[in-house]
Amino acid sequence: DLAHPLTVRRAVAFIDGACDQPISVVDMARAASVTPRALQLAFRRHLETTPLAYLRRVRLEAAHAELRTGDPGTTTVTAVGSRWGFPSPSRFAAHYREAYGCTPQETLRGR
Repeated sequence: DLAHPLTVRRAVAFIDGACDQPISVVDMARAASVTPRALQLAFRRHLETTPLAYLRRVRLEAAHAELRTGDPGTTTVTAVGSRWGFPSPSRFAAHYREAYGCTPQETLRGR
């Protein structure tokens, strides 16, 4: 059974350690020593999500932490989003609002 918890643990460790890098499902699967399909199945079975959705959540958490501690005078939402793998400011804002219930700008301003 390739949809094993160990597969997920290996992939999660890889994602957590490389979330600031451009990584694909193929990279994640390689790190977990399985095929991309087996990785998809393992994530669905054990985390009820996909590898890319998990990666997005990890990146959003990192961006959220950076926005909470950022200086509104020097930190920009666009730069933070881009640094954490969201090159489109509008897509970043949409994912962020869905996850946190506010805009990235509101978090940066301390609201």
